[in-house]
Amino acid sequence: MRKFLILLTAITFLTCAPVFAEYDDDEEYYEEEVEEPEELDELEQIDQEIEQLEGEKAAYEEEAAKALEVANLIQGKIDSVSEFKRQLDAEAAEATADYEEKQAALDETLYRIAENENTLAEVTAELNEKHGVLETRVRDIYINGQISYLDVLFGAQDFEDFLTRMDLLKRVIVRDSELVADVLAYQNEIKEVGKKLEADRKVQEELAAKAEAAKDVKLEKVAQQQALINLMQNDKEIYNQQYDEMMASSEEVGRLIQENKYRKAAEEEARRRKAEMEARAAQAGNVDIVEFGEDGSEVYIMQSYGGGMIWPIAGPITSEFGWRTHPIFGNARFHSGLDIGGDYGLPIHAAQGGIVIEAGWIGGYGNTIMIDHGGGVVTLYGHNESLAVGVGQSVNQGDVIAYCGSTGNSTGPHCHFEVRLNGETVDPLNYL
Repeated sequence: MRKFLILLTAITFLTCAPVFAEYDDDEEYYEEEVEEPEELDELEQIDQEIEQLEGEKAAYEEEAAKALEVANLIQGKIDSVSEFKRQLDAEAAEATADYEEKQAALDETLYRIAENENTLAEVTAELNEKHGVLETRVRDIYINGQISYLDVLFGAQDFEDFLTRMDLLKRVIVRDSELVADVLAYQNEIKEVGKKLEADRKVQEELAAKAEAAKDVKLEKVAQQQALINLMQNDKEIYNQQYDEMMASSEEVGRLIQENKYRKAAEEEARRRKAEMEARAAQAGNVDIVEFGEDGSEVYIMQSYGGGMIWPIAGPITSEFGWRTHPIFGNARFHSGLDIGGDYGLPIHAAQGGIVIEAGWIGGYGNTIMIDHGGGVVTLYGHNESLAVGVGQSVNQGDVIAYCGSTGNSTGPHCHFEVRLNGETVDPLNYL
């Protein structure tokens, strides 16, 4: 059985050896190929961001200037074309007025021609009627000869009647002749007027056609110029929009640059203050430099007593451990911890790792956290605004367990910090 186990172990080792060798080779390969990038200092990063943003801002402004230059150039062309169009508009208005005048004259001539034709038709009908009467009389005279007139004359009753009949016959003949002559003359006159009107119509139709063609040409040119203006205005709007977008981007980048400059100034101020505090700490000797705030802008020098615990919050000690006059009740009372000043909402940190054994309201302590660190050592953090951990939770040194407040019997925001050994309060300074 022992030999079998030895053989199995040997086979396993021989089988796995190439794998281990290959893994070692890969690890060595990655060690050779992968290089950790050098981390830039925060101020250098901010400077690089500012430099990059300033480059972007300059590029946006350059593009905006180009767009504005093109837009102004297009506007100049629009103004030039608009002036030319204005002249064309005036010429088109004149051409339209001339056409309307020519067309009105033509319409008047056509109306007069229609009236003349109606009059000619009426006169012709009248002439035809007179001709009919005259032809009838002539035919009667031709058929009956002068007897008819003689019969009329000799049918008189007396001489006076004879003269009357003679006079009537003469009047009839003269009147008929005059009517025929008048109708013929009027007909000829109407025909002459008709010829003149027809000649005028031809001339006016030609003039009206030319005027209409001139008007159409002018209106077409006006339409072309308007289309060109519309096209250029559309192009100008595009470049104006590009300009607005570029300038908006430039303003946004400018805002980011300003924010980075503020960040840089804050970082430089924080470093200055930290360096100042470190210099003071070097002179003071056994102290801790404690930073708090999101940007580390607040720094306190907190005395370190070598006890291993860290300060739960950075701030001035407003009341020490021991007997004191109570700030609320005004009588001498024993103060079982340290009061460390702070502002509402500042994080309270665990002074040492351990298990949370209490998280809630405890009488005059207000919102309270208690942590058991083992060995009979328990820390207490009172007057918190709110709590960040619960009972049974394990915490590490420095974890946020609550937020500074003024609950319970308190005259202002602070952290009441206690250390208890086997249930008895002890001076926290011996543990910090």
